[in-house]
Amino acid sequence: MEQKRKKCVSNCETCVNYDYNEDTECYECRVSLDEDEMIRFLSDSFADCPYYEFYDEYKLVQKQN
Repeated sequence: MEQKRKKCVSNCETCVNYDYNEDTECYECRVSLDEDEMIRFLSDSFADCPYYEFYDEYKLVQKQN
């Protein structure tokens, strides 16, 4: 019987912590993962990123009004 992997609920591209790094000219996560978290992330066993925060630019605008 084949086990199905749980789909990732979080998406890095919509996360507040996902920023463009001008030095490396690519997008990267600003969160500093510890060694165990990095191993889980690289082995694709992260079901959901504990640091994921949805980036909502409209929420920011609402606070300014």
